[in-house]
Amino acid sequence: MGEPVNVGVVGCGAISAQYFRTIERLPQVRLVAVADLDPDRAGEAVRPYPGTDVLGVAELMADPRIDVVLNLTVPAAHAEIALQAIAAGKDVYCEKPLAANVADAARVLRAAGEAGVRVGCAPDTVLGTGTQTARMAIDHGLIGRPVAATATMLTPGHERWHPNPDFYYAPGGGPLLDMGPYYVTCLVTLLGPVTRVVGASGRTRAKRTIGSGPRQGEEVPVKVDTHVTGVLVHESGALSTLVMSFDGVATRSPNIEVHGEKGSLVVPDPNHFDGAVLASVLGEEGWRELPVSAGYVEAGRGVGLADLASAGSGAEPRAGGSLAFHVLDVMESLLDAARSGTAVTLASTCERPLPVPLRPLAGELDR
Repeated sequence: MGEPVNVGVVGCGAISAQYFRTIERLPQVRLVAVADLDPDRAGEAVRPYPGTDVLGVAELMADPRIDVVLNLTVPAAHAEIALQAIAAGKDVYCEKPLAANVADAARVLRAAGEAGVRVGCAPDTVLGTGTQTARMAIDHGLIGRPVAATATMLTPGHERWHPNPDFYYAPGGGPLLDMGPYYVTCLVTLLGPVTRVVGASGRTRAKRTIGSGPRQGEEVPVKVDTHVTGVLVHESGALSTLVMSFDGVATRSPNIEVHGEKGSLVVPDPNHFDGAVLASVLGEEGWRELPVSAGYVEAGRGVGLADLASAGSGAEPRAGGSLAFHVLDVMESLLDAARSGTAVTLASTCERPLPVPLRPLAGELDR
């Protein structure tokens, strides 16, 4: 594998701890430095990882040791930090989404292409055994030709537990842009790119009340629709029905189901790396659990970063920029369709990412 790729992290919020734990387990990458608007928070975040430098953002970008910048800032800052990393000649891997909007995401990919650097983006949960086992079943014809899928995420809203939920209800937030990347990325991984969308959306109330932390009881204005539903028309002809909501209480619907001419699959939560894949095949009784057959075993957030590091020169990472751009385009187009009441044809497409053979996380990543 050669020397590990040196990683510098910008943004040391809550999600960073999950990435640090995964990086510690991956031989392909090495944590070198972190930066955050709050240096004390950065120092506390890397306290379990002695030898990691705490730098300013400009210092980190200029540091010649760093090969790739892991961008864990808030979505509104994703494009700005990515562009700084690209200007410094470094690869960049972003937490989802790639940018707050398609226009900014296009700037990132265009700059990366001109600079000859690579872009990766979460979610990398689709590289785990859950989605990859389902993909193998589809690719091997277990359910025949896929014709439809359903994807459902329904929750009362993140303000019940998040101490600072403002961005969930501001432009660039909402259930679709927050949780949709997991579901749409999974659907594209399983069924291929999307060509057209139709949709509708709404919101139940104008304010949300914070339920925990020092701001408990404070009201947050709701500036985005909090229930979004739509149909994605895949290039393959399959139709995916999507429901993303902060307005419900509970649901018994599977996170994702895929239906084919010969059978159906229940796919585990795309916000997780693993989980049981269930199959019901024409002529058989009931549902059976499929054996784990593909994906990185015991994967965690950051496996996509290692996949980028392992990709050859010019090779698109599995959790790559073109996939993330297409997923963002699907979501933005769905919101446009909901506002206009008309179908929207997508301008973007992407290649379906390479499948992941069954591999231990700590081993050499397969290309």
